[in-house]
Formats: sequence, structure tokens, C-alpha cells
Amino acid sequence: MRSATLQRDTRETKIGGSLKIEGRGRYEISTGIRFFDHMLELFTKHGGFDLKLHADGDLDVDQHHTVEDAGIVLGQLFAQALGDRKGINRAGYFVLPMDETLAVVAVDLGGRPALVYKDRVKVRQVGDLQTELVEDFFGGFVNHAGANLHAKVLYGRSNHHKIEAIFKCFARAMKYACSKDARLKDQLPSTKGLL
Repeated sequence: MRSATLQRDTRETKIGGSLKIEGRGRYEISTGIRFFDHMLELFTKHGGFDLKLHADGDLDVDQHHTVEDAGIVLGQLFAQALGDRKGINRAGYFVLPMDETLAVVAVDLGGRPALVYKDRVKVRQVGDLQTELVEDFFGGFVNHAGANLHAKVLYGRSNHHKIEAIFKCFARAMKYACSKDARLKDQLPSTKGLL
């Protein structure tokens, strides 16, 4: 079973986490930002992962450090759990309707970090989460997972639904990208022979 555990402590945040890729959608998430917790919980459930993540951040200053560093830790957990990445599908995408909202996420775990993010969110805050920080979360993730991620809301009305649709798409795209192809189990998914 592919899994990882780590602790990342800085002067701004202390974040501990564990991940099982072949999980059962179980989670224990606590970041101090409830809407953000909810997004990570549904990511875990829809991806079929097991994730524990506890963040103690300087929320008295701002949410930025906590949200971005959680993305960094999640990226590091996936990078560690995937190991040499032999046999994985490497890329995945998902299109998800959530009521009036439609979102798409595509991911490539090929080792080259890049992020294109368009959520069409028009408010400063959803629940207790500063919405501009969602892009910073994904930036932290791609840089530490070695992932290329494109996330886009095509249309929608509810800002809550826009962010939630992206996280659900992200989960499903990652689920496929991380899964293994038995026919290619000893091969890297690259003609270069290196990721």
C-alpha cells in the first residue's frame, strides 16, 4: 500500500499529515478554517484516499500561511507515497456538474510543476475561507507534488459550488492519475525513462 507520513514545522505553521493512496475515503482534518477543512474532507472522500492533516498556523496574522502550507504538505505526501511512480496512469481529468456549476480539472504527475487556475469566484470569502487563497493552495501542491494542474470553472452562480466542484474534480482526477495500470507496472509513464 502506498502511504506517507510527515511533519512540516516553520515559524508560521506546524502541519502534520499522513496519506494512504489506496484508502477508503477516511479523513481527520483540522486546519482552523472550517470551509477549507470541508474541501479537504470531500477531496479525500471523492478520491478514495485516507488523509489525516492537522495544521496549527498563525491565523491571527492571516490564513495565507496555513492554506498554502497545507497545499505544500499535501503535495509532499503524494510525492512520497507515489515513490518512483512506476506503473501509474500519470494523468487524469474529471468534469463535474454541481447543480448550476460545471468545473473541469486535469492533472499530470509527470514531475513538472505548473498551475493554471480559473475559478470565477466573485466574493472575497466563502464561509470562513479567503477565496483568493485556493489558488495558493494549489500552487503549493503542484510545486511539491511535481504536478501540472489545470482547474477551471466553466460557468456557475454559487461561489460555494464553484470551489467545491473544483475540489471534487481534483479528487477524481488524482484518483485516476495515481492508479496503476497492471500492464505497465514496471515502467515509468514516459518515453524519456525519467520523471
